[in-house]
Amino acid sequence: MARIARIRQRLENWALWRSRLNSNGLGYHTRNILAVDVWDRNTYNGMSIPHISIEAEETDRAVQAMKDGGQQHLYEVVNCYHLQNLGVAEIALRTGRAVSTVHANLAAADRFVEQWLREQARKREEAEALRRGREWMSRR
Repeated sequence: MARIARIRQRLENWALWRSRLNSNGLGYHTRNILAVDVWDRNTYNGMSIPHISIEAEETDRAVQAMKDGGQQHLYEVVNCYHLQNLGVAEIALRTGRAVSTVHANLAAADRFVEQWLREQARKREEAEALRRGREWMSRR
């Protein structure tokens, strides 16, 4: 199965944010004078770098929901691939899965994250509509 490009990019950005967070940082660096041209291009090794960490925090909640939602096998593959920087063959060897299964797990993880993000957006829209409805009713 093919991966979803924008979700894969989002997971790569999350991994960059998470690795900096795990190394006692606060997520994305604000600006490094030695990397001025990198920041001006808004990329680092081909990965776009968001200026705020809201997207990474939301992605972190989506990945955590994978673990908490009974999709531990997907969480494990995402963790190995994106955070531990292991290749697909190495993940397959360590987890006792076929390479094709690891690829399928990564694609399924992308779909899980995409679905989780859509669900969160729907919940936000419903809450906003409810808030506007209450405002409208209070003005009557």
